[in-house]
Amino acid sequence: MNKLAKIGLIFISCALMSSAAFAKPRHPDVESLSKNSREIFTISMTWGDQYWDAQTKLIRAPGFPNPASPEPALQPHFLVRESSWYALGLLLRDKPGDRDRAAEILRIVLKEQYNEPGKPWDGTFRRTPEEPEPGSDAVMWRSYDPNWREFIGTTFSIILNEYPDRIPADEAHDMVAAINHAVEGEIKQGRLLPSYTNIALMYGYLWNYAAARGNRPDWVAPSVQWQESVYKLFKQYDAFSEYNSPTYAGVDLYALALWRDYGSTPRMRTIGSEMEVSLWNAIADLYNANLRNISGPYDRAYGMDMQSYVSVVGLWLRTVLDEDHAPLPKLDPPVDHVDDLWFAPQIAVLDTEIPPGAMKSFHSLQGEHSVHRQITDQRIATAWIGKTVIYGGEITGKTKNVDAHSQFHPVTLQWQTPSGKIGWIQLTECPPIDASAERKAIVISAAGDISFRISAPGTASSDVTQNQWTLPGLTVRVATDSKDFTVQQHGHFVDLKYASISKMTLIIDRPGD
Repeated sequence: MNKLAKIGLIFISCALMSSAAFAKPRHPDVESLSKNSREIFTISMTWGDQYWDAQTKLIRAPGFPNPASPEPALQPHFLVRESSWYALGLLLRDKPGDRDRAAEILRIVLKEQYNEPGKPWDGTFRRTPEEPEPGSDAVMWRSYDPNWREFIGTTFSIILNEYPDRIPADEAHDMVAAINHAVEGEIKQGRLLPSYTNIALMYGYLWNYAAARGNRPDWVAPSVQWQESVYKLFKQYDAFSEYNSPTYAGVDLYALALWRDYGSTPRMRTIGSEMEVSLWNAIADLYNANLRNISGPYDRAYGMDMQSYVSVVGLWLRTVLDEDHAPLPKLDPPVDHVDDLWFAPQIAVLDTEIPPGAMKSFHSLQGEHSVHRQITDQRIATAWIGKTVIYGGEITGKTKNVDAHSQFHPVTLQWQTPSGKIGWIQLTECPPIDASAERKAIVISAAGDISFRISAPGTASSDVTQNQWTLPGLTVRVATDSKDFTVQQHGHFVDLKYASISKMTLIIDRPGD
């Protein structure tokens, strides 16, 4: 680090340790929320109240039975992280009994933090009280989730910022200690990189918060350095490395709102707001209000139709759009990926700040257009946003592939079928790939086998041949040097495999687009 940078860090450190440097909390209550925010918050809390378990003091996972179920062979499953989110919601709602219930939850969540110095999972939290203790053969993600440090730690910080008078003083003290412990564990594990966007952003806030609130002045300079590293990486192309995820871009927005609302210095609040505005603009550029969906390509995605599962970006947009226009499913059981619905209290507290230009795109399609955005030195996201069809492709420089368990989707297509439902096509397996979306086609380059999944009401395997996919409201002509082709029906899905390709062009014909 050069001398000027060191002087800057010393200045920032002094500013952070001054209590006057902190942004003021807003202390929102239900009545202060906007109509749309209040609606999605209320729905989230209704689900929380329904799945609250008085015995364990935690949220029961949807899909798992009530402990009082007459089927004792089915074991209940309880959620630690989501329970902390619900606790925040209880403190915001603040009805009779809510403070006591929140205090009970928080006591349990605090007990679920690992206190095992020297172990990689030290300072994180169990995902469920039933989770086995990690052993000598523990595998990250399978045996424990280190990201619970950031998810739960930031939730604790919001409670401490906004509602410290609504929890017992001893709990507040223990929550500060738990945040310090989480940060300490993260530092010692040393597994994070600034390119792991959603966690890197939450960590940049939480580490900085712990430096001041946890009375760790030695953490001030390194936490600021981390923030600047994340920002510098972003500024290379005004894009995050973890690009375009309907779920994790929503977590990015959450973390950036923490920077924007609670940043310890004007610098932190300014760059947080700058990145937040840029991210909203990028999401808006890929959004089709007619389809209520964000076009791919997706670095990480849990679904292909935002009207069919709960995404965190969908929750953010529900705070500014009514039920009939937000990219969310009907929130009546069963709901896919419904656990993320309990993220709504965080969003309600932080409030949604979308730049006016982006907001226009969320209200209505602002015209057909192409998207070409550099992500990293090697990766470029491309997309076509039509009236009733959207599709995307990612040029990876042949650095990224897709396997059966991948969340990376470099080729995607969604359209509105004659029934009004969303049909979609997703590349499900391929070797290292380059894919580019153009006005009427997606051009693919990859050496090996490549597989797709098609989902559209009424589609059968007989509708799909090697050279043409005849789908409800959409035709795709295929030009490829594939050596072999197979198609199989799996319930509502049609799965295709092209063997030994080097090139492929999907020519897309959507009447009216």
